[in-house]
Amino acid sequence: MIYRLCRFIAKVIYKLLFRIEAVGLEHIPQEGGVLLCSNHISNFDPPSVGILLKRKVHFMAKAELFNVPLLGKLIKALGAFPVKRGGVSKESIKISLKLLREGHVMGIFPEGTRHAAADAAVKKGAANFALRSGAVVIPVAILGNYKLFRKVRVVYGPPVDLDEFRENPTGDAVDIATERIMSSIRQLKQGSA
Repeated sequence: MIYRLCRFIAKVIYKLLFRIEAVGLEHIPQEGGVLLCSNHISNFDPPSVGILLKRKVHFMAKAELFNVPLLGKLIKALGAFPVKRGGVSKESIKISLKLLREGHVMGIFPEGTRHAAADAAVKKGAANFALRSGAVVIPVAILGNYKLFRKVRVVYGPPVDLDEFRENPTGDAVDIATERIMSSIRQLKQGSA
């Protein structure tokens, strides 16, 4: 209930302020585990990726946010779960795999953050989550810069085919799957610009 209410409010705000629109929603399966892999341009990105979908989207959030009174409870109710600064913990990996294996939708930003070492881990993390959980990977491109009253488009691409790597997700397979995911995001950004 809280999620639907907050999603509705965020959708109204984003439509008014950023004229947000979605393209390619038909690519998102209506059931089963789905990993949305998006480019990352702003702190506004998580709501952008999730508010236009009918399904609830779970995201990792900085562990410190869960210690803030009210905010921590709110983001937990919205489906976020904590990740420690400087990398993905074993606990957040377990939660991610559990969510995906149980048929939920999770959003991740494999382009990463400002820390190069963490970026490589996040990129490979997306492929690892997909291969280990069997989730469908949907590439996402956020286009626009969140300037007031200028359009932001969220483009959802067709699923990334990772079937050939699922039986034997070795290091090489994870590397190739990672590049395939990143390439799909880049293509969406270039093709929709």
